[in-house]
This record gives sequence, C-alpha cells and structure tokens, in this order.
Amino acid sequence: MIRLEPAGAEALLLVLAEQPTPDLPLRIAALADDIRTELGALLTDLVPGWTSLLLHYDLLRTDHLQLAERLVPLLERWRAAPVPTVAGHLHEIPVWYAGEDLAEVARACELTVEQVTELHSAAEYRVGAIGFAPGFAYLGELHERLALPRRATPRTVVPAGSLAIAERQTAIYPQASPGGWHLLGLCPWRLFEPARTPPCPLMLGDRVRFRPVDEATYRRERGR
Repeated sequence: MIRLEPAGAEALLLVLAEQPTPDLPLRIAALADDIRTELGALLTDLVPGWTSLLLHYDLLRTDHLQLAERLVPLLERWRAAPVPTVAGHLHEIPVWYAGEDLAEVARACELTVEQVTELHSAAEYRVGAIGFAPGFAYLGELHERLALPRRATPRTVVPAGSLAIAERQTAIYPQASPGGWHLLGLCPWRLFEPARTPPCPLMLGDRVRFRPVDEATYRRERGR
C-alpha cells in the first residue's frame, strides 16, 4: 500500500513498500526519473530511500494537495510497470581490510579476522539509498553473521575512504566526517568529487563488490 505523507512545509514522502526487496532500488530510481520528467519544474530535490522517495517541492509553484493529485497517475503507472530487467552497473571496489575495528568486529561476531574479510568481500551489494553526506551510498544486504548495532559512542572524525558496517548495511565514507559505524578497511578511491560528472560513481540500484587488496596496492591506487 503506497502512502503519501507530509514531511514538513515543503516536502512529501512517498512510502512505497514496508520492507526493501532486491529490485526495489531500481524501481524507485525509475520512479524518480519519471517524476523528474513529468513534475521536475515543481520540485527542488528528490531523495530516494530503501523503501521511500522524498520529494521537496517549490511552495511558489505547488502545495501538498496539488502535488499529491499530480502524483496519482504516475504512481499507478509505476505500480503496474514490470520489474526492471537492467541489473544496475557493477562496481568492483578495492579495499585494504585493515580497519580500526576489524579485530573487535571479529570478536563480537565470533569469527576470525580472515572470516570477516571473506564474508564481507564475498557478497554483492545493492545501492539502496544515498544520503547522510554527499556520495554516502548505503549498501545492503550485509551477511547476517556480520550484523552489529552501531557503536555506542560515535567517532567525531572517520577518515575519508573508510569502509564500515552497521546493522545489515555497509558503506564507504566519501569524506572525513563523524560516524558511528564499525570500520573494517580503507578504499583508495575518491567516491565523491564535486567537479566530476557525475560527482558520485555509485547510483541508486547499482551493484558493488569489494576486492581485498594489500597495503602496497592500496597506497599505489590511492596515489593515482
């Protein structure tokens, strides 16, 4: 059951599902493109989530009720559309598994460091949302044996490029920022550059695999 909920004076939240599914990020991306094409002049931003799409609109051009009315046929068309057959672009991202919390995560999960690395790098993840910070891509779904709650005390600064996990998700911090996730490793790539087109290579619905590398490879690729 799709729900439309006001989210402040200038935003409307579309709740599209109760639980995420493997195909939902691609379907939400398709809906966002459709809405942007049809109603882009009324909007200031679209923010996809795992099961939702947040629309920020221009109060000088529309309001909650008018926008909701315009959305009805688009949502009906979206609901009836077939599941996208495009798999999403696959990114193979190098990671040096030497994070500050790697040993602690292994102990908490009753695994060895090698098993944590193997489980984390064996999975293929889907970009389900991008937010918190520019280029911060939420990737799921993390193996259940690695699922841990966020740290009780967040760090005030997490280095850029840090690969981290929390709950059933994993992500790479694109910039140095505060954070409460568990740090498993370091990625040498810059995952957000404002001057690049697009600024973030990871898009909603894309797939990600992590390739373990040694320290020498990490530092060599970081220097490129």
